[in-house]
Amino acid sequence: MNKLKNKSTLMLAVLAVAISSLLSACHSEEKEKESAEEQQEQAVETPSVELTPVKKGKLSSTVTVPGELIPYQQVDLFAKVNSYVKKLLVDIGSEVHQGQLLVVLEAPEINSQLAGAQSRIKQQEAMYYASKATYDRLLSTSKTPGTVSLNDLEQAEAKKNSDFANVEAAKSAYTEVSANLAYLEIRAPFDGVITSRNVNLGAYVGPGGKGSDPLFTLQDQKRLRLVVSIPENSTGGLSNKSEVSFTVKALPNEKFTAQVKRLAGALDEKLRSERLEMDVYNKDKKLLPHMFAEVNVPLPGGDSTFVVPKTAVVTSTEKVFVIKVVNHKAQWVDAKKGFSSGDMIQVYGDLKADDKLVKVATDEIRDGSTVKDNN
Repeated sequence: MNKLKNKSTLMLAVLAVAISSLLSACHSEEKEKESAEEQQEQAVETPSVELTPVKKGKLSSTVTVPGELIPYQQVDLFAKVNSYVKKLLVDIGSEVHQGQLLVVLEAPEINSQLAGAQSRIKQQEAMYYASKATYDRLLSTSKTPGTVSLNDLEQAEAKKNSDFANVEAAKSAYTEVSANLAYLEIRAPFDGVITSRNVNLGAYVGPGGKGSDPLFTLQDQKRLRLVVSIPENSTGGLSNKSEVSFTVKALPNEKFTAQVKRLAGALDEKLRSERLEMDVYNKDKKLLPHMFAEVNVPLPGGDSTFVVPKTAVVTSTEKVFVIKVVNHKAQWVDAKKGFSSGDMIQVYGDLKADDKLVKVATDEIRDGSTVKDNN
């Protein structure tokens, strides 16, 4: 009986030891699990980041915009008087010089008008000489008192002056008609190339003829204007001392340069851009007017702006910001972007020199969260 009792006591003791060991193991596993979770939470809550200082610097950039080459000078030549084309001395592609005769027109009625104007001059001169002689005689006779009344003398003088005015008017009419003869010869106003011809021999031209189309179009092609429109956000760095580079599709392997000459100084109301013009010398005539070009315009930056890596600027759906670290705490700072070049970009905001920013920033690093510097 005692042996049976001892065996039962021994089994209970072994069972108690086993249960105690099992409970201890479970408790140890729970502690290890909790410790691992705490470490994981700490790693999530305190991310390790690389910091970069805010520095002032000068950053230059370029903007690529489409442009167009237009003639430095271009003019459409029309006939001023109704006439017929008598001689054509140039054609499309002709190189002409200033003052060179291009076309001779014919208007026979002008000669008749000129002869009539000349006859009216002679008529008015004859009337003037007669009235002048009458006045001179009356003036001579009036020296004898009582022979000529003062009223008759004044009337004669007025008639003489009126006839003289008619002579001058007739001469002006003659000059007007004779000036039309000069319009029958059309000359080049500047050196250039004839790029269009819209008439043939015998064509009736002038305001009452084929007046909607010019006789010729003349272009100065030795010097061209490269015209571009710069967007509003890039106009701050423009300078009339800059030199631009450009290419055209017709000559893809060649790169051309031009000096900035003219800035509009105002924005186009529709395009919200500023017109920029460069002079392009085209003596070898490789470039043609109205070619389109791809233009690289330099935009020099100021030396008082903050320059940071592009990766430090976060562009989210809410705003654009950088993350400043102060006492291991992240602070979102609103920023505006400026010029960019390579991996660097200008930023504007509530920043000071040598502020520490997260170099690779994301919106996952929340405002006010704790961060760890791994530098």
